[in-house]
Amino acid sequence: MFVLMRALTYAAIFIGVVVIYLPASILTSAGITRPPVTGAVQIAGMIMVAVGVAIALWCVLTFAIVGKGTPAPFDPPRRLVVSGPYRFVRNPMYIGAGLALLGVAVFYGSASLYGFVGLFLLIVFLFIVAYEEPTLRRTFGADYEAYLDRVGRFWPRRTT
Repeated sequence: MFVLMRALTYAAIFIGVVVIYLPASILTSAGITRPPVTGAVQIAGMIMVAVGVAIALWCVLTFAIVGKGTPAPFDPPRRLVVSGPYRFVRNPMYIGAGLALLGVAVFYGSASLYGFVGLFLLIVFLFIVAYEEPTLRRTFGADYEAYLDRVGRFWPRRTT
């Protein structure tokens, strides 16, 4: 139970900073306010945010329940997580966060937020390649190598 509380706490901090605080700061700096009308574009943005957050939370729960850890690099899972959303792609949490951020950008129609989404995705990619994958290789060895062969980083692989 304690690991679940830690995972949810870290997730709330991450979502609060990356998906709420930073985009709000960018919008404020750019002088962008809520659209006066909630149209189809805003509804599409809200759906993207909801789906992205749901994916990210599914990942957090999977890390806590299956991996016995959290998504935070300083409190990682004790077991390799290859189930739940991780059976489709290796980095669904980042996909969920990116989708949520993209939904905010769509909702506001903000070029600044689209730029932030691009920067977020670049930073995530560099973090995965430079830190996460080498660390997981060292930690889980052959099991992780087999997982790399079966599951794509961001896109599901066709199974035969």
